[in-house]
Amino acid sequence: MANRSADSPSLTKGLGFGLTLAVLGAIAFSAKAIIVKLAYRHGVDAITLIMLRMLFALPFFLAIAWWTSRSRPDMPVRALTRADLLGVLGLGFTGYYLASFLDFAGLAFISASLERLILYLNPTLVLLLGRSLYGKAISRNQVIGMAISYGGVLLVFGHEVNLAGSGVALGAVLVFFSAVAYAIYLSYSGELVLRLGSLRLVGLATSVACVCCILQFVIMRPLSVAFAVAPEVIWLSLLNAIGCTVIPVLLVMMAIERIGSGLAAQVGMVGPMSTITMGVLILGEPFTGWVVAGTLLVLLGIFVCSRARKTLT
Repeated sequence: MANRSADSPSLTKGLGFGLTLAVLGAIAFSAKAIIVKLAYRHGVDAITLIMLRMLFALPFFLAIAWWTSRSRPDMPVRALTRADLLGVLGLGFTGYYLASFLDFAGLAFISASLERLILYLNPTLVLLLGRSLYGKAISRNQVIGMAISYGGVLLVFGHEVNLAGSGVALGAVLVFFSAVAYAIYLSYSGELVLRLGSLRLVGLATSVACVCCILQFVIMRPLSVAFAVAPEVIWLSLLNAIGCTVIPVLLVMMAIERIGSGLAAQVGMVGPMSTITMGVLILGEPFTGWVVAGTLLVLLGIFVCSRARKTLT
């Protein structure tokens, strides 16, 4: 009994630290949309903006890939096989390059709040891909949860269309396909994570995505305009690269090590609420009952899906 009581404060402290890391990571991730919307106010386009973000992030992800690929006497690291390389290239292109570019492009047309709600449909898309690719069963409660979540997004979408016009439809489609691209990444990354480790895979795959974004700019834009943007865009891109890309990845990975992926994912539910709050306070986006109702429905639907999945396993 004495040992148990002595250990409990440290366990509580470790849990609290892990939860704090997860909350900070979720908020930092969700701030990306706010920074992108701020940058668009200075006349930059999506191709240039995502190039700048990935250009500034590339050295950090290369460092992560190098560090996690080092072999030590007490912890040897397996060499990459041809299959590993192809997997990293495919996942980097789909999960980080394509998903990021479509997200940035969609944000030019829709609010940060709606963008975050659409992206938060990701767990439901993973369920649907699991059904279509691997024949995994979807329970009745999971179907109900998905219906609730999509109903919430449609509620906010319908309200925003009335306010902002037809461009909202294009933006919503782009962001939805961004969520699909990232769901594909999640669906296919499981085996590679087991072989390489999550942080090593993130470092390698995001490095591939950074190179893709830079090459896209080189092909589609003259190099002379790479930094011919407002100084605010440069600083916002640097903040986006470090504060909303690199740091959140590390925070979430550290949180998962301490509290597990399931609890970290549940804590991630603060993401939509933090995006909405920052959108209202920083961007001046409208805070209406429609947005609140839609957000609550999306979060409720994801919660129902996650609970149903636990009962299946």
